[in-house]
Amino acid sequence: MKSRKPQPAPLPGQPEAQGAPSLRVSSGARVGDHESSPAGNNEVEIAKPVYGGAFLARVEGKAIFVPLTLPGEHARIRITQNKSGYSTAEVAEIVTASAQRIPPRCPHFGACGGCNYQHTDYENQLAFKQAILRETLERGGVPPPEEISVLAADPWAYRNRIRLAFDAAGNPGYRSRKSHAIIPVAQCPIAAPLLLSAAHAAAEILARVPPNLRPAELSLFCDPAESALLATFFAADSAGIRLGPLAESLHERISALAGAQLAADGRPGHPQRTLAQWGSASLSYSAAGFHYRVDHGAFFQVNRWLIDALVEQVTAGQKGALAWDLFAGVGLFARKLTAGFQRVVAVESAPPAMNALEANLQGTTGTAVRAATLDFLRGRNNSEQPGLIVVDPPRTGLGSEITALLGEIAAPALVYVSCDPATLARDLRALVGSGYQIHSITLADLFPQTFHLETVVHLRRA
Repeated sequence: MKSRKPQPAPLPGQPEAQGAPSLRVSSGARVGDHESSPAGNNEVEIAKPVYGGAFLARVEGKAIFVPLTLPGEHARIRITQNKSGYSTAEVAEIVTASAQRIPPRCPHFGACGGCNYQHTDYENQLAFKQAILRETLERGGVPPPEEISVLAADPWAYRNRIRLAFDAAGNPGYRSRKSHAIIPVAQCPIAAPLLLSAAHAAAEILARVPPNLRPAELSLFCDPAESALLATFFAADSAGIRLGPLAESLHERISALAGAQLAADGRPGHPQRTLAQWGSASLSYSAAGFHYRVDHGAFFQVNRWLIDALVEQVTAGQKGALAWDLFAGVGLFARKLTAGFQRVVAVESAPPAMNALEANLQGTTGTAVRAATLDFLRGRNNSEQPGLIVVDPPRTGLGSEITALLGEIAAPALVYVSCDPATLARDLRALVGSGYQIHSITLADLFPQTFHLETVVHLRRA
């Protein structure tokens, strides 16, 4: 599991009244208010989607990345950034709209970068992602199989976790698509309803607190039934912030609140630091036939509708003497693998996940190992060869040394769960070069409405 994986881009957020994009189809519609461009206006034809949420156009052969458009559309754009190899732009006008364009469900869509595809239906979104994944693999020197299968579920209300910030007036919101400004949100149709209810309840409570004593951000995580909730308030300076009364007041409004903590974000590469705690430090998350303990700050897959199918895709039919689950997180895959293997070794280094991982493997054939994956592989000392290795790295992927060590170990089967197609392509090329063959590739759409995509690759020794 990606215990160190960054969360998806901030979710959408800016009401129409605050400048959200609008569209008058086929009538030269303005799409938002943008700064004037030194390059002036250009009319372009949108060619295709690219990874990151934008769409590709070309001006005199130069690549232009334009968000909030669709293939086949003609748009007038303003260049916002010129680089030697490409430019980025904003839409000034949609001249000819695609027949695939639909009204977004969220009134906040377009003003921030969280949701990228709400202006087209879900079938088109999946087609975009399949095309992007296939092209990324091919460009990385990895010929994909003829068929890339898809795991998908309800594309709305799927998120079990969100993180918001409070603006100067105390309103909860997300980061703007074009800046770090905080955009207040009234709703978020991709999130479990409990999460927005809790965010607004917290904001109402904090409105009675002096601004210098308010937390800066709030992270919320719930179980799939929305019956239990964990809240983390983030503050740069905890002086004067009283978590107990804040949590008690929030619990009076949101009875599902099981635990809360006050935390300070760690430096990049370091875990967050807990300053105070109220109630439970974890909740029980029912998934894949088990009840997983998930602690404050521990990574867990975000799509409550698709977790069971993801676990099945990774573990189905896998059995044998020994399996390794690297980047194991709280043990989502490792716990399931214990049903088919005599021994399972789950390797994790992130402190927020380790206690939960040990608890989730208690009484099973699984063993939790507190170590970074690279250190574990370096120190294996010719230990027993596993029959299966599951890797679920952060966005940066495995890298050259880990892929080389995996090639030396030469487990008969390897399952790679990736959240970034570019690093996946890089790592697959190395693994194939070391003797693996790609057996299947599945696009798991854990982040509908956004450009993010998860990929499950099954590999076998040639």
